[in-house]
Amino acid sequence: MKLNNKYYILRHGEALSNVKDIVSSWPEKFNNHLTKKGREMIKESAQQLKNTCAEQGRSINLIFTSPLLRTKQTAEIVGEALKIKPKIDKRLREVGFGKLSNGPIDTLWNFFKNEEERIKKRPPKGETYVEILDRLVNFLKDTDKKYKNKNILIISHEGPLVLLEGKVMGLSLKETIKKFPSEKRIHKGEIRELN
Repeated sequence: MKLNNKYYILRHGEALSNVKDIVSSWPEKFNNHLTKKGREMIKESAQQLKNTCAEQGRSINLIFTSPLLRTKQTAEIVGEALKIKPKIDKRLREVGFGKLSNGPIDTLWNFFKNEEERIKKRPPKGETYVEILDRLVNFLKDTDKKYKNKNILIISHEGPLVLLEGKVMGLSLKETIKKFPSEKRIHKGEIRELN
């Protein structure tokens, strides 16, 4: 995928749902804030991003974030460090887990026989990987059309960021799943260059 801007991706820091093993999506039903460890993790990530950009002779121009609390808090910390006001875009939100949201994470894992099933199968009132990727590609195309030669940080969630990474690499959803088993996926507080 040819892009007019340089993109970086950042997964939010550790949040309450991560510690309690709860599936948390939109609409949010509880105060799923960053933990103390999550806040520290993001402060370190912001400094790392500043250093990386400085080494490359660039600086971040724009920050876009998912509207969920944990990503907004992540964006506020990074935005303060970089002196940039983050922009919220609902297309960057977490996977729509539907009726499985706010339940134990094991319920989600048990709903699918394997990850490939998630490409076209959705949880009740939730989203498929195809639908998630559609909204992410829509965001990327809109952003890439509106801005040129900018350095843009995207703050989102593990699933959406993995799907976006695969798309930018030119992979199909099946290829993305194979290339990014759980240990190779973007970790909480991790920054990667998207392109």
